[in-house]
Amino acid sequence: MRTLTALAIAAVLSAGCAQPGGGHQHGAAAAPDARQPVAFPDEMRQHTLANMRDHLLALAQIQEAMAAGAHERAAQVAEQRLGMSSLQAHGAHEASRHMPQGMQDLGTSMHRHASRFALEVANSAATGKLEPALAALARTTQACVACHAAYRLK
Repeated sequence: MRTLTALAIAAVLSAGCAQPGGGHQHGAAAAPDARQPVAFPDEMRQHTLANMRDHLLALAQIQEAMAAGAHERAAQVAEQRLGMSSLQAHGAHEASRHMPQGMQDLGTSMHRHASRFALEVANSAATGKLEPALAALARTTQACVACHAAYRLK
C-alpha cells in the first residue's frame, strides 16, 4: 500500500511540474508566454501570490501527512487551506472580482476538488482504499496546473 501511495504522490508531483504541450524543456529556447495576463491591483496581486504559495505548501503538507499514514491530518489541511472552507480566509470573493470567468471556474474547481479529497482521504482511514483520495488530490493539482498554464498575474 505504501508503494502505491509513493507512486501516486510521485505522479501528482510530476503532473504539477508539467508544461502545456509536454514536459520540461530544460536548456531549450523559451517559448513566448501565451498565458492570458490578468491585471490585479498591486496589493491584491501580492496577496493572491502569497495564497498560491500557501496552496503549494499545503499540498506538500498533505503529501507528507499521507506518507505518514495521518489521513485525518491530510484531510484537515486540505479542507482548511485549499477546500471550500478556505475561501473566506483567503479573501477569494475579493480576488475573484479581478479574474476572468475561466480563471474563476478553475479556482472554484480546485477548491471543490480539495474538499472532495478531504472527504475521501478521511474515508480512506476507515476503508483502507486510498485510490479515491489520490484521484481527488490529482484533480486538485490538475486544476492548479491548468490555471497556471492559462493565466498569469500582471
